[in-house]
Amino acid sequence: MKGITMDRLEAFEKMLADIQKQAAYEKNQLKIMKAEGKEKTATYRQYLGNRVMYRFFLEKYQQYGLIEEKDNK
Repeated sequence: MKGITMDRLEAFEKMLADIQKQAAYEKNQLKIMKAEGKEKTATYRQYLGNRVMYRFFLEKYQQYGLIEEKDNK
């Protein structure tokens, strides 16, 4: 049972790291695309929608005390 618990913990940690990495990447892409005047592109709008989803997940992690507020930026 302990091995399964550690596997789950590792999976949650990996998920958190992936969400944080992708959120940061897409936030940067949004800045670049906005500077280029590409706010009306499908990619820009997809990144914007993803940002809402990532923020939701990160806020849930924060709500449950799994990350601190500074990690949610």
